[in-house]
Amino acid sequence: MRSKLLLSSFLGLNGALAASGVPVGMEDALTTANMPSEFLEDVYFVDHVPLMALQADPRISYALYIPKAHYNPDPSKSETPKKLPLLVYIHGTGRNTVAIYDELVPFADSAPCAILSPLFPAGMDGPNDLDSYKELKSDSLRSDQALLQVFDQVAYRWPGLEMEKVYMMGFSGGGQFAHRFMYLYPEKLAAISIGAPGRPTFIDDTQDWPIGTKDVKTVFDKTVQPNVIGKLPIQLVVGGNDTEIHGDEAFWEWKKNVLGSGGLPPMNETRLESIKELRASWEKLGIKTQFDVVDGVAHNEKGVREAVLGFLGPQLKKSS
Repeated sequence: MRSKLLLSSFLGLNGALAASGVPVGMEDALTTANMPSEFLEDVYFVDHVPLMALQADPRISYALYIPKAHYNPDPSKSETPKKLPLLVYIHGTGRNTVAIYDELVPFADSAPCAILSPLFPAGMDGPNDLDSYKELKSDSLRSDQALLQVFDQVAYRWPGLEMEKVYMMGFSGGGQFAHRFMYLYPEKLAAISIGAPGRPTFIDDTQDWPIGTKDVKTVFDKTVQPNVIGKLPIQLVVGGNDTEIHGDEAFWEWKKNVLGSGGLPPMNETRLESIKELRASWEKLGIKTQFDVVDGVAHNEKGVREAVLGFLGPQLKKSS
């Protein structure tokens, strides 16, 4: 009840901000700069922020973890307007986002940083859709643009977060999204960890997206710039025992017959093999990576988590 009263009391304060530069649907939104700081916890704006809908496309939602002890709600009022860096956690095909509620919390508290966990539900491109978000573009979704809109919404409501460049991590399906997003928006990233992407996109001007990058200009109105990507701190990480192919030949043939052959190709090699090929292809283009193979680990996100945070921790320290 108290939170509802606070909301009704303070929503009116933001009406004058509904001018150019305000994200879609945010005309009357609370921000950490337009409410008393002592109420931030009462309206769930620090520590664990509940899943919120993207106003421009409510099919997409996002959760945040913002460590209260390290967050400045209104840097414009500070003599040293330091902002808290943001780590974006991209989920895999299973849509498991539990890491923002357990393993990433102590990391965020100590780094320090905030965590953003967007959720791209299955079924957005029809009842059988699992993969559309990974490809960045489908019949009804531009997941790259949706994430940029999430960034705009978060930047507006939490001005104490550093949004000019963010950190990103993704494993498996999340690794697929992450490296494709990096191809198109390297300028938005401070560092990135890409884990075991089973069906990667190669920087290849002879094949169309999402296998290659031949038609990127047509599909996204963007160009892939290896010289810019090469300036990024990039980690490629995979388990040393990630040597099984997801689904056998009969499965992929059945899937093709039932769902069609568009989009991502069948998986015909192990994730360990494909990530090695991806790394080698990047090196030929001058894109260097930190390549971590975690011994004794199969296709397991938690199994490589220590290596991922070991890479990201020092990168985040550089921003402090």
